[in-house]
Order: sequence, then C-alpha cells, then structure tokens
Amino acid sequence: MTTTVITYPGSPFPLGATWDGNGVNFALFADNATKVELCLFSQATDEVETARIEMTERSYQVWHTYVPELEPGQLYGYRVYGPYEPENGHRYNHNKLLIDPYAKAISGTIKWHESLFGYQFGHEDGDLSFSEMDSAPFIPKSVVIDPTFDWEGDKAPKIPYHKSIIYEAHVKGFTMLHPDIPEEIRGTYAGIAHPTTIQYLKDLGITAIELLPVHHFITDWYLQDKGLTNYWGYNSIGFFAPDVRYSSTGVLGEQVTEFKNMVKQLHKAGIEVILDVVYNHTGEGNEKGPTLSFKGVDNASYYRLVEDDKRYYMDYTGTGNTLNANLPSVLRLIMDSLRYWILEMHVDGFRFDLASALARELHAVDRLSSFFDIIHQDPIISQVKLIAEPWDVGEGGYQVGNFPPGWTEWNGKYRDCMRDFWRGEDSMLAEFANRFTGSSDLYFDDFRRPTASINFITAHDGFTLHDLVSYNEKHNEANGEDNKDGDDHNRSWNCGAEGPTDDQWIIDLRNRQKRNFLATLFLSQGVPMMVAGDEMSRTQNGNNNAYCQDNEISWINWPGADQGLMEFTKRLVHFRRNHPVFRRRRWFQGQPIKGHGLEDIQWFLPDGTEMEYEHWEQDHAKSLAIFLNGRGVHSRGPQGEVVLDDSFYVIFNAYHDSLIFNAPPAKYGEEWQVVVDTFRDLVEPENPTKYKPGESFHVEGRSVLVLKNPIFHNPE
Repeated sequence: MTTTVITYPGSPFPLGATWDGNGVNFALFADNATKVELCLFSQATDEVETARIEMTERSYQVWHTYVPELEPGQLYGYRVYGPYEPENGHRYNHNKLLIDPYAKAISGTIKWHESLFGYQFGHEDGDLSFSEMDSAPFIPKSVVIDPTFDWEGDKAPKIPYHKSIIYEAHVKGFTMLHPDIPEEIRGTYAGIAHPTTIQYLKDLGITAIELLPVHHFITDWYLQDKGLTNYWGYNSIGFFAPDVRYSSTGVLGEQVTEFKNMVKQLHKAGIEVILDVVYNHTGEGNEKGPTLSFKGVDNASYYRLVEDDKRYYMDYTGTGNTLNANLPSVLRLIMDSLRYWILEMHVDGFRFDLASALARELHAVDRLSSFFDIIHQDPIISQVKLIAEPWDVGEGGYQVGNFPPGWTEWNGKYRDCMRDFWRGEDSMLAEFANRFTGSSDLYFDDFRRPTASINFITAHDGFTLHDLVSYNEKHNEANGEDNKDGDDHNRSWNCGAEGPTDDQWIIDLRNRQKRNFLATLFLSQGVPMMVAGDEMSRTQNGNNNAYCQDNEISWINWPGADQGLMEFTKRLVHFRRNHPVFRRRRWFQGQPIKGHGLEDIQWFLPDGTEMEYEHWEQDHAKSLAIFLNGRGVHSRGPQGEVVLDDSFYVIFNAYHDSLIFNAPPAKYGEEWQVVVDTFRDLVEPENPTKYKPGESFHVEGRSVLVLKNPIFHNPE
C-alpha cells in the first residue's frame, strides 16, 4: 500500500540520490524514456512499496525530483516507461523495478526469478515478447546514504610507480580463514582493516593492495543453479556501490562507511588501495539476460548494439554485452564513478578490466578514443594510478604496449616470457633481457618509462604460483564444465610429476622454481605485482579458473602457509626496496655513467666475457649474467641525503644442470658477495660467500644467484 508524498522539482544534478540533511534529491538519466516513477520501500521488508512518485520534472535527458524528510537508509528503485522495441534497441518495461545506475549502496543480492527478465520465458517470440510480471520482490533496492565520514585528515600515500609493489587480493578470500581475525569480520572490508591484516602487509613490504572488484556485482543464475557463485566479481551492476557481501556492519549504507574505514586504516599504514574495475560490461548479459538497471533505464544509451539489428549486443568481453564508452552517457557514468571513488572513497588508483573494450571506436581499438581523451584531461582522475588490462576478446584486442602515456599496463608478454624461460624453452635470452629491463620495445618509443610495465608471473586468472610449478594440466572439474573452461596453455615447465608427491627431488625443484619466479619478478625493472597467497604456496589444486569457487579452493589457507617461502618473499621484497638499482625510474642506456666510466648495464657469458651480438642468437643458451651499475643510481636517506646504491652481478641459470660462472673482471668490482641464492633459499645471509674478480664458482641448475659489490664509502 502506497502513500501520498509531497515532492518538489529538485535538480538534475548530481545524478543519483543525494541527501542534504533535509531530504533527498533524485536524478536519473533516461534519454528515451516517456515516464519515470520513483518507488520507495520499507526498511522492515524491502518487498513493501510505501510510495510511488511520478517524476514530472525533466531537464534535457535527466528526470528529477526532491522528496523532503527522507533520510539515509531509505530504500528505493525506479520504474521507467518507454517503447519496448528490441529491434530498435529499446527494452523499456515498467513492470521491472530498476537499480539506480548511480546508487551509492545496494541493499542485498538478487533472488533469481523469471520476473527479472523483460520478456516471457518460453514464449515463441523469445526476447521480443513482453513480460508483465513484477520484479520488485526479487531485486535488491538502491539505498540513500549518509556521505559524512571522519577521515581524520587522511592523506593519500602517493607512492611513485618506481617504488610501488602491488599485491592483488580478494576482499573475502584474503581473511576468510585467518585464525587471528575475529570470525564476525572475516572476509569483509573490516577484515582487511584489522590490525593483524595491516601488520602482515607492512611486514611483507607491499605498497599497494589491488582489490578484485568491489563494485556491487551479480551472480549469474546458471552458476547459482549449479551451487556456484561469481566469486571474482567481474559482473558489475553498481559502479558506485561497494558490494554488500563484504560488509560486516549492515546493508543500509553501513557498507560505505566500512569501506571508507578500510581505506583510512590502510593509508595510515602507508598502503595504497587500487580497485579492479569493470567498466567494459555489466551483469545484464545479452538480449536474453535480465533487466536489472541499465537495460531498462535506457538500453540504447548505455550498450554497444549491432548496427543493423539493435536487438543484439556487440560482445567484446565474452559476457554478452559491452558498454559503449563512445556515448556521452556512458563516458559520464565512468568518469563520475571514478571521481566518486577518488574523492569520496579516497582510493589511489584503478586497474581496468579488459581495457581494450573501452578503447573501441566502432569495431577498431583506437588508443586515442574519447575515453582516453577525457581521462587525460581530467584533473582528478589523471593524477591517480591507471593500470590497463590491455586486451579484450574481440578482433585486434591484444594491445600490450599501445596504451597512451600516463597509463601502465599488465604486461602479458613479461608473464609469458618468464614462464617460458624458466620452463627451459630455447631461444629466450634476447626476449628475457628485454623483459627484465622493462620492455623498452613496448614502451620506450612513446616516452614512457620502465614503470609502464606492470610485471607479473601469476594473477587471479590462472594458476597460483604453487600450481604453476606443480601441474601440467588444469583441473577445473569443480567448475562444472567438464574441465573445458580456463586456459589450456596456462602451464609451467614439466617438473616430472603432477599434483601432490612424496618425491623429495620433485618437492625441492618445485620450491626452487617458486623462488626463481619470485626472484625474477622482484629483480626486474618495472612495477612488480604478485597475487595474495603466492608468497605462502597457496594452491587451488590445479584449478586455473576459480572464478566461481567461493570456498577453500580460492580462500587463502593461513594455517597451512608455507612459512619458509613467506620469509623468503618478505626478504626479497625488502631487498628490492633497499636497492634502487632494481627499480630505476629511467631506461638503461648501455653507456658509461658520467664520472664512473663503466656502463649502467652489461651482459656476460658464464666465463665472464662480455656478450656479443651473436651470443643472443644461440638457440640452446639458457643462462646469462648481468652487471647492474649502482653508482649512477641513488635514493634519498632519512635526512634527505643522497645514498648511492651497490652494484650487482645477477646470474640466471635456466639450464637443468649446474654451470661454472666466473666473477666479472676487476674493473667491475674488487669483491663480490652472494646476497641472493634461490638454490639455497638465501637472501642477504649474515656470512656471505665472497668471490674475487675472475674467480670461478658453480651456479646450480635452475637457480638465480645475485652477487653484490658493496660501496664502502659515499664520495658525496
């Protein structure tokens, strides 16, 4: 039963529901709509509609009204009227209650029912038919929030890229099994904000936590029917709303406050927050998908439709639809969302899922699309970290190296090269050297720096590090797709046995390979990113596509953590942080450093002679040594003083057996100390082994050895 509500015209801006202390302004973009109704619901049971208000005011394409005396926590939704003409791109159906595209909070999750679809199930006309079933009882409601929050003078850490170390984590999976976190907040924003979690991140040495999607998302019906869920969250429906499933405090706006507190606590610890965002598509799917928000608000103004038959959707994302970032309404939505998360939620950057889909002008991927233009000129968004996943599933979508200056990229070529190198593939030295030094072939010509490359060995999508060295084939049986999903080529070098084994030689080799990958990652130029749990040998039992596994397959097993690898990783991270030669801001030149005489980098054969051009072309060569000159690299000490770095001799041996290496000639250094040895699980040992210039020593098969020539005095 609804009641009569007094309203005023209100304002077309800002979009969404805005509480001003006296009431709420509602504004909705719906260009092709003929009528819009605002529906209010009771908090006691969100299935009870308490008022239905026709929004008679329209300014250009925005419908708006002001309702006095409404307060934060008010539940609402929209019914939007207009033509139901799928063949012309319009799918208006006022029987469907719609989530506000600008909702700052959403009260719950979808209860799947056929009423959520704009067409009739089983009808001979399929999605051209019209459903008169009311979806209100089955869809979560938008929530009016109180935006006030005591940030206590919060300031963004603003960590430069060359000092950044990114840690990709899932809000729920990271703390769900942590025994030292109170059970009632495990798997939530509050769990991430807990002192135990933050202390762990500080001890590990990471500078930024990159959270898998926290924008409110939906779980597809077909997954729910199989007893599965959309665990990763790449199915957004609310680009302003932190997902309610990660809230321990409530569903009526409390999730917003809890998220803000998480950011504040991380910032106090000097840790940045980067969000994985999915602006390329929504959870409404294709023409057979549900009508939850955008599809019913203004389908033609949000989605990329097939030009000669607008009933169908262009799908560059593999999800059924693609948001049309060329349209002003979509560009405004994305920009407003990004600014909101920066200004109101204080996040420090974004990783854009399938970013090539956002760059598409018509069918081509255009690196100078309107999306990039508007990002570049925005004084707020352009100043935070912008990370692209530089591909999508459409033709020409693989765009590694082609994003504009100001952007960094997940470097898929780095991942593939390093896996091939440690798998023992032939003819890898030249590419290995390129990837190790920052991938200049991808970024140098655009005046970008080595930090444009986000280096990674593993990500959420694929094997964990432990599984990468333990399985030759994927084992995705739990996903219910007969093990046909996931990447068949996502495998590592054959260790001789798959899965669990009691063979100590196999166990030792796997552990060494994990250390090799980690050492390679943290010694490479660029920005390292590692996946939460890789530092403690987290396993998914061979599942390389655990997107639907909200259970122990995906959650980090803290009680079973590999303490040895965890300690190795921690020491390795801090080793990188302490030596700026491994995180240069500029490219190697291969030229003598001014005032020093030696090149900034030099490449060596095992016998200690400098590599020539023909050596890079040897098919079966699987090892090399690299001199990194620290004399030309400096950092600032605690008092602002200039501190020069040491020089290093880094040896990579991907050959299956040990090789004899010689220390470099005397002009490169008078004494060399072993500071990293992946064969012996060493990082900066107390009593390092030392070698003289030209002295021979064994480097074990499939291992990394790092020698340091220390600076004993600072000439400045």
